[in-house]
Amino acid sequence: MSHAEEYVDFDELHPIDIVETLAAHHAWDFDRIADDQIAMSIEGQWRSYTITLAWSSYDETLRMICTFDMEPPEGTLPKLYETLNLVNDRCWAGAFTYWASQKLMVYRYGLVLAGEQLASADQIACMVDAAVAASERYYPAFQLALWSDSSPEQAMSVAICETFGRA
Repeated sequence: MSHAEEYVDFDELHPIDIVETLAAHHAWDFDRIADDQIAMSIEGQWRSYTITLAWSSYDETLRMICTFDMEPPEGTLPKLYETLNLVNDRCWAGAFTYWASQKLMVYRYGLVLAGEQLASADQIACMVDAAVAASERYYPAFQLALWSDSSPEQAMSVAICETFGRA
């Protein structure tokens, strides 16, 4: 049994019930918006991230979005979109997009659970961890690209490198 699964009873649990149990365990601020949706706030090094998970029974997908505020200076959207392309080339699970009307940077991911599969607590924890880690990793690159004379390629040099293994 995994560490995360110690806190969850899997007998026919709804995916959002598992998320709620994990959020309570980690003491994340959360609000169960509906039976099929939950929103959480997680403090990172650079920002506070709002993470929303929603279950779609229609296509059996647990959708996650992680958002943070970003208001690019006038005329920098082309640099932002170029930086987004560079960032997304490095993201294998999930992708970033920018919602200009809400002034939000968004990391999205969908976990398909077709055939009445159940998401494990570890899978959901990994989704949330990956969203926060990607946001933390690329936030400095977005900032540098938008608020300096650096090119998007130069800005990517400040993205925190992924580490493998243990010290």
